[in-house]
Amino acid sequence: MPNEKDSVPFAIPPEMRSLAENSVEQAKTAFNTFIAAAHDAVESLEGQAEAARVGAKDAGERAMSYAERNVTTAFDFAQKLVHASTMQDVVRLQGEFLQAQMDALSEQARDLATQAKTQERAGSGDYRAP
Repeated sequence: MPNEKDSVPFAIPPEMRSLAENSVEQAKTAFNTFIAAAHDAVESLEGQAEAARVGAKDAGERAMSYAERNVTTAFDFAQKLVHASTMQDVVRLQGEFLQAQMDALSEQARDLATQAKTQERAGSGDYRAP
């Protein structure tokens, strides 16, 4: 059985009600802003992770291409050595092979360095902490 005190009307002054309503609205707005910033941060990080994955795949493919090219060049050199008829031919072929390999390795190193710098710029770009 309800007692008399339970049925007494509860009155909140209008100023207090208005203050409470404003506080709830401000808290809701702040929370929504926080959630939006968190979603933006996650999307940015996902984009950077995808860029890194694509960059790593490209680097792997380039490295394999370079390795195949270098091995093919080495086999070509070996084939030429087999057919060399004089020591002068061997020395000349060796010099040509070493020069070609140095040029190729220099080009490959430059290419990989350029790719790494491009990936570094792409990976460091978008994310800014809220």
